[in-house]
Amino acid sequence: METLRTDVVVVGLGAFGSAALWRLARRGVRVVGIERQAIGHPFGSSHGSTRLFRVACMEHPGLTRIAQESLRLWTELGEQTGEVYVRQTGSLNVGGPDSRPVAGARRAAAEAGARTTELSHDELSQRFPQYRLSADDVAVWDPGAGICYAEPTVRAHVAEALRLGATVYPHTKVTAIDPQPGEVRVRTPTVEVRAQQVVVCAGAWLGKLVPGLPLSPRRTPLFWFQPKDPASEAFRLENFPSFIWAFRDGRGLWGHGADEGFGVKVGMDGAADERDVDPDELDRYIHPRKDIAELSAAIAEHLPDLDPEPVKVIPCMVTDSPDGQFLVGRREDRLVIAGGDSGHGFKHCAGVGELLAQIATKETPSLDVSFVDPLRY
Repeated sequence: METLRTDVVVVGLGAFGSAALWRLARRGVRVVGIERQAIGHPFGSSHGSTRLFRVACMEHPGLTRIAQESLRLWTELGEQTGEVYVRQTGSLNVGGPDSRPVAGARRAAAEAGARTTELSHDELSQRFPQYRLSADDVAVWDPGAGICYAEPTVRAHVAEALRLGATVYPHTKVTAIDPQPGEVRVRTPTVEVRAQQVVVCAGAWLGKLVPGLPLSPRRTPLFWFQPKDPASEAFRLENFPSFIWAFRDGRGLWGHGADEGFGVKVGMDGAADERDVDPDELDRYIHPRKDIAELSAAIAEHLPDLDPEPVKVIPCMVTDSPDGQFLVGRREDRLVIAGGDSGHGFKHCAGVGELLAQIATKETPSLDVSFVDPLRY
């Protein structure tokens, strides 16, 4: 077995891990990345063409600054590569005046100084007739929001890290993470990496590699749809930007419009997803009655001009934490972790990668990370 010595080893090169690898390499740190699949693979939680990008983050005001940092870093990277990683088409937070999307976005914008616009029920209905609204639905418009491109972004993080001198082992499964006096050893079937620090960003596998974390992987299929009228422009991305919409019954829809290379993406909050799944045994079949029926019924009721039968479905996973917030920070002396994104992590991954690099190199974090400290549990 090969033995390799380095400063930091990053385990898992999905959204968070690829960004951490890039930001560590950017500092000139000797860093090794290990990924059990190919880079940008479809078997974890960082695939599916696009993810929502929001600035006024309803989940916590502290996330707004992490999203803004992600945007800054991706803009810089895009200037180097000639690619676009975030498309800012704006985003709607829809629901009753006191609903989580509306009240949460309003609070985040106020505390973080993000620019938003309030839309009354009549303004929302007039500007976005695609929605069949409830009588009290209003919205917060987040103009800096939009979509980010998932797989190209992960690949770009890794490519830039390689250019800066990182070493990457794809198709390599980590079998053990073993802290020792003076170092940490990360074992695989073909190489043992000995480092001063390990950063573990293994998504749904994080709880397997770092036992004792209160994480619950969840099977969450992704869905794409098309308008009933194929000639309609109403559900193009520029006319149907990203959104999160809360219903009175506690469920809701989220998604965005179609563009070159992808259809109308819509998912459901509060759906009966399979919880506490084993990521190594994930059911990768699609079951029309179990997976599609509830979402199709909601689309027929609330987005009546969309064909409620999806044109594409792929399995994905979300890893939930008890309070819906990430776990980002130092778990032990030589162990830094990131995970438990609870379904809203990708938009923050470049900023989280920067924070992970700061924590792993014992810099003072540039943003508040107390609300995502893994030791809070």
